[in-house]
Amino acid sequence: MANTKSAEKRNRQAQKRRARNVNVRTTVKDAVKNMRDTLTTKDTAKTGDALKAATRTLNKAASKGVIHKRAASRRISRLAKAANRAKAAAK
Repeated sequence: MANTKSAEKRNRQAQKRRARNVNVRTTVKDAVKNMRDTLTTKDTAKTGDALKAATRTLNKAASKGVIHKRAASRRISRLAKAANRAKAAAK
């Protein structure tokens, strides 16, 4: 429990940040999940759109500091690789 006025304020700020970060992380997970789901449909147009959306969401999360920029880059790379593999398999 916070004992000082400043500690109480820091606690309030941390709770606000946590709520914001949880929301962003959920959005990232949803975007990545949608991307992974489109890989099974064999529709390259949908996969491309989903990859673009997931990339944008991951970059936004990284710019806000919710996830590390290298973690975002790594995830984007893996999604792009998966999309390229699906595209090659469709041909």
